[in-house]
Amino acid sequence: MLTAWEETSSRKEPCLLEPWFALPLPDTNCQMNPRSLKFRKNIYGKPEVEWKNDDNFSPPPLHFNISHTSSMIACGVTVNVPIGIDVEGKQRKIKNDIIAFAQRYFSPCEVKLLTAISDSEIQRQEFIKLWTLKEAYVKALGKGFSAVPFKTFTIRFKASTIRCFHLPGNSVSEASEVIVESSDDPKNLPNNWQFALLEVAASHYVAICTEKDKIVGGEANRPMKLTVRKTIPFVEDVCVSGTDAVLVLGGIIEQ
Repeated sequence: MLTAWEETSSRKEPCLLEPWFALPLPDTNCQMNPRSLKFRKNIYGKPEVEWKNDDNFSPPPLHFNISHTSSMIACGVTVNVPIGIDVEGKQRKIKNDIIAFAQRYFSPCEVKLLTAISDSEIQRQEFIKLWTLKEAYVKALGKGFSAVPFKTFTIRFKASTIRCFHLPGNSVSEASEVIVESSDDPKNLPNNWQFALLEVAASHYVAICTEKDKIVGGEANRPMKLTVRKTIPFVEDVCVSGTDAVLVLGGIIEQ
């Protein structure tokens, strides 16, 4: 994942890019003229890259997804696998009663989880996290909220079983694994998808959902590989992986 904050005179806008279980994106892009990139929408309206292959070069499928708030932009990029990404401000205000709102959109299990939280601030934060993860999932499916209602699946946190390891230049951040349970689409089994939930710049939650890469076998509990960068276009570009700028709240992440 690549994270960029764009600063202007009036606002700060971060942008997230994520290479996942694939060749580094620079190796993919160096053979492509950016002017040659064309885009299309799938039948549900999700933008996609439209590749033109020729006899000399057949690039791997490039996937991307974008989300934004009033103060942050997030863009996830993967090779070979679909991706969905969502960003929400930690201070986002919920105008409606949270439980009433959750009963309208969330699954019964998620409503029960929120109802059990007595502290109103913690309840609000957990609601935002769930909403962000659910948004990322339906966007990864390429269908969006209207085609995959939030009530039709449940987001759960469970204890991770992977051992934490550290290599030179790499580390695995271990948090509760995030899984999805879907009752409406048996083709999209829970173990086909992997999630990451991050706190970015201490001000936003970012959720990422991506299909497990079939090239590496889609192994269960395999860490999601991330590279996080803070970028101000034409001003600054620094790697912030493993720093206080990016806090892993959920998922098994290798940085």
